Amino acid sequence: MANDIQSLSVTIAAVIGAKPAQAAAAIELLDGGATVPFIARYRKEVTGGLDDTQLRDLSERLVYLRELNARRASIVESIQTQGRMTDELLGKLNAAATKAELEDLYLPYKPKRRTRAEIARERGLGPLAEAILENRAADPSKLAEAYLTQEVPDVKTALDGARDIVAEGIAENADLLKVLRDHMKARAVLRSKVVDGKQEAGAKFSDYFDHVERWATVPGHRALAMLRGWNEEVLSLTIEVDQDDPSPVKPAQAKIAAACDIRDRGPADRWLMDVAGWTWRVKLSVSLSLDLMREMRERAEEEAIHVFARNLKDLLLAAPAGSRATMGLDPGIRTGVKVAVVDGTGKLLETATVYPFQPRNDVRGAQAELAGLIRRHKVELIAIGNGTASRETERLVADLLADLPAPKPTKVIVSEAGASVYSASQTAANEFPGLDVSLRGAVSIARRLQDPLAELVKIEPKSIGVGQYQHDVDQGRLGRSLDAVVEDAVNAVGVDLNTASAPLLARVSGLGGSLAEAIVAHRDQEGPFRSRKELMKVPRLGARTFEQCAGFLRIPNGAEPLDASAVHPEAYDVARRIVAACGRDLRALMGDSAALKALDPRRFIDGKFGLPTVKDILSELEKPGRDPRPSFRTATFADGVNEISDLKPGMMLEGTVTNVAAFGAFVDIGVHQDGLVHVSQLADRFVKDPHEVVKAGDVVKVRVVEVDAKRKRIGLSMRKDDGSTSAASPRGERPAPGGRPPAKMSTRPEKPAQGALGAALAEALKKR
Repeated sequence: MANDIQSLSVTIAAVIGAKPAQAAAAIELLDGGATVPFIARYRKEVTGGLDDTQLRDLSERLVYLRELNARRASIVESIQTQGRMTDELLGKLNAAATKAELEDLYLPYKPKRRTRAEIARERGLGPLAEAILENRAADPSKLAEAYLTQEVPDVKTALDGARDIVAEGIAENADLLKVLRDHMKARAVLRSKVVDGKQEAGAKFSDYFDHVERWATVPGHRALAMLRGWNEEVLSLTIEVDQDDPSPVKPAQAKIAAACDIRDRGPADRWLMDVAGWTWRVKLSVSLSLDLMREMRERAEEEAIHVFARNLKDLLLAAPAGSRATMGLDPGIRTGVKVAVVDGTGKLLETATVYPFQPRNDVRGAQAELAGLIRRHKVELIAIGNGTASRETERLVADLLADLPAPKPTKVIVSEAGASVYSASQTAANEFPGLDVSLRGAVSIARRLQDPLAELVKIEPKSIGVGQYQHDVDQGRLGRSLDAVVEDAVNAVGVDLNTASAPLLARVSGLGGSLAEAIVAHRDQEGPFRSRKELMKVPRLGARTFEQCAGFLRIPNGAEPLDASAVHPEAYDVARRIVAACGRDLRALMGDSAALKALDPRRFIDGKFGLPTVKDILSELEKPGRDPRPSFRTATFADGVNEISDLKPGMMLEGTVTNVAAFGAFVDIGVHQDGLVHVSQLADRFVKDPHEVVKAGDVVKVRVVEVDAKRKRIGLSMRKDDGSTSAASPRGERPAPGGRPPAKMSTRPEKPAQGALGAALAEALKKR
């Protein structure tokens, strides 16, 4: 095991930008059951200060490498069982750095169905293939005459069998496969064409009806857009290589010839050159194109998952409005506007349903009902879901507020993504067993304004809707990535042990669903926890779990002041030594920045805790229980701008960033359709990554530069100039439906599609 960790740590350290010793220490902690948030926050001395991003990358790479090693061991065992292992082959297997390299090496030894080459060997044509390879000056037709039998009645049959044997050898040459794969990665292009007759039905993919670009540089969002178009049978996709090369012998065929030492020494070489071309066309170009298509999909999925994860993190860590009485409105037209009022702790106080729109049009009754709820419960905030009828509901509330005396509640448009999922969930049923499903959504909308993190953890991350193409990517990988984001966000903020819900507690380091429910049950039965130590009284919560979770759980106003901070109980003695050095009471010292900054942290280092931990303790004492989230701020939508038809180029509007993709940011400006600020329009400078400028939840000012009502596309700009640089999103960087991918039209001249290859690719991908 130690040797395994040492070997893995060297490989992983190079990937995450760390030293092997740091990686090895982190691997041992992970293997011992420690979580990433715990290691990042409380084991800095052990890992040399690896942060949570490095640790997440390490964890993912560790899984991949261990799967690779397991597959390597399986392959080695298989080949040894066959009695075909050699020292040279074993060396190559041990040196393989990827699963693809391993599988290439295993190809000749992999048990497979009876092939045409095997049938040819059974008919006695193996020696013919060897004779042709050995004597390049010989005439293959003459050599074949010696191998005619009842099963091989003529020369053509004999040479076809020899060709199958030689082709199989070429197709199973691992070194050659690597050369060809690298050649394709460097030279291949992806071609997308519309399927005849699907022009009208697939109009949303029109940017890809005749599109070509280099495989190596296809952005993930465009790749996923084309793959979706293919999946909906609107587009055909092919990977082409060497199509524009004028040489009579294409580069790929030439590489096969070089690997097989095929020159022009006689008839056998010329025959072998034909075999090389046939092998490329029929076998290798198809299989390698499938490999590249899969790699492109995986690359695109990785990018999409990364974007989703980053947006989710920004949303979870959005500014909380705080502990204020809040009214949640889930807009609806025929079914009415669902209303829920919660107190500052999120406790449901009262619900109602009002019908200000068609068919009842009871505006006065609705406003009277809302006004009564505001007065009775001293509502300070009104959260309005941003779905259907949100602007109409906002106008209703604005008119109501205009007639109310000060102080008036603040109205805020809130994303209702995932609210319906929560409403129908078991979590919601447990919280509100007697409440109608439709009203639960209004409760969620109110609570997510008070504390986005605490409420959004109750919803499956994939349902929150801040990704691009989240339904098109590997759901297992997406789920793991998003779960990691939620875990990191929850533990970065910390959790109030005495008010947190079970879903929130379940995301705390070391805990899970069952322990979280056990904590809530203990709290309900025994009353609030008075100290972190009392956690040990919860059934099945042992010392190991306490170590992992205690530092992330807070008890405000408890008997032990440090229980309200991020100082871990294991380091309380260090904190008390710091307090003693100041000669002050702990409560008086906490928050005294001047006194704490005057201390030399090196004075408090001991055998267990080093400088990083001491500095963290001093920072925590300076700002105990600090919340890393920003201050609460809201966007104000323009009056009279309610529909996309109300927009005009040049309008200056305020909006909220709802999603950030690789090609730009989507902004809610209150017209039921997010506008796109293309990456080129985010700032008066070059922006490589939109996240450099904006994140989900930001309130921004934008200028309308283009409106396409028919296709529901809105082009926005955040540039301060007058838009002389084209502010509209380039044709190739427009969002397509569902995942909002851009497309880029190529000026490359059209080449004939590889029909057979395209069909094979389509068939293989359908099987996925």
